[in-house]
Amino acid sequence: MLEQETNPTISKSTGLPRKRFYRARAHSNPLSDSHFPVPISPSHVGYSLHYPHFFPSADQVNCSKKIQFADIGCGFGGLLISLSTLFPEVLMIGMELRDKVTEYVKERILALRVSNPGQYQNVSVVRTNSMKYIPNYFEKGQLTKMFFLFPDPHFKEKNHRRRVISPHLLDEYAYVLGVGGIIYTITDVEELGDWMRSCLENHPMFEALTKEELEADPVVKLLSSATEEGQKVARNGGQTFQAVFRRTVPTS
Repeated sequence: MLEQETNPTISKSTGLPRKRFYRARAHSNPLSDSHFPVPISPSHVGYSLHYPHFFPSADQVNCSKKIQFADIGCGFGGLLISLSTLFPEVLMIGMELRDKVTEYVKERILALRVSNPGQYQNVSVVRTNSMKYIPNYFEKGQLTKMFFLFPDPHFKEKNHRRRVISPHLLDEYAYVLGVGGIIYTITDVEELGDWMRSCLENHPMFEALTKEELEADPVVKLLSSATEEGQKVARNGGQTFQAVFRRTVPTS
């Protein structure tokens, strides 16, 4: 309590970190070289650091419980927080390139764990470049859901190679997603929405969910409401463009 009274970055009323102390540029250049630790393989991911409730010891040998959800470019963590209580036994992680934003999400999760004993133990965040290091974190077929919410549109054609959904990156996502796993994408930029849908439609290992499947999936409803960006679009009366696809086995 004393820390909250003396630390201006913590809200006195909620005990959560204040976003205004963690503001950063809306997007970062994913092709630039940033310096942060990266595990040399998925077996070197520090599960006991991310999920101490489930892994009180650093000994992870033969552990069957692994991360299943990955929020790529998780921003301030709104989707992760919503998913954490919806799937309390599923381990999930946010992957964010901006250091201040990553620090905010870390503090937010720690504060929620303190104020809600037993909850939010299944969610964590890591500062990394997912366009470079996805295979360092996840084994083949490990993930069941991947999220790409309001990614940087990189409008200029010369910068399309920086887009987080692209034909060559979908090969990597198909590798770490198990058969039946789902990729969720959403944007408020129509051209980017068309691009992401086209990339997924033209990839041999993904197929679109049907209208009935979309309506039955509780996660779909969170895509436009759980994130700060989605809430801003809704306040401004803007449109969103979703593409939700399932990982399949390619036909020979």
